[in-house]
Amino acid sequence: MMLMTIRPVVHTVLHFAVPGLVARLGYKKDFFRAWAVMVATMLVDLDHLLADPVFNPDRCSIGFHPLHSVPAIGFYVLMTFVPRSATLRLIGLGLMIHMGLDWTDCVWMGWG
Repeated sequence: MMLMTIRPVVHTVLHFAVPGLVARLGYKKDFFRAWAVMVATMLVDLDHLLADPVFNPDRCSIGFHPLHSVPAIGFYVLMTFVPRSATLRLIGLGLMIHMGLDWTDCVWMGWG
């Protein structure tokens, strides 16, 4: 029971920590910029404003919100392969991390 109570807090912390770890490991010389770009991809959660209720801690975002759909996720994957655009690749990577964490949350809730 305690685990389910802290789930939203752990989920939110991971949205900052995992991009930080990826930036630390893969973008040492440009750590802060890489981390900031990947964290900024949390703006993808603005699609939650289209839902009623806006926040439901027991709802799986993947497949429910438009920017969390399979076609959108496919687009995010493609963004990581755009040549000559480090920023676009970072945005794609940040969005894939975000979706991966959201999917993990869905599994934790018993949806997956």
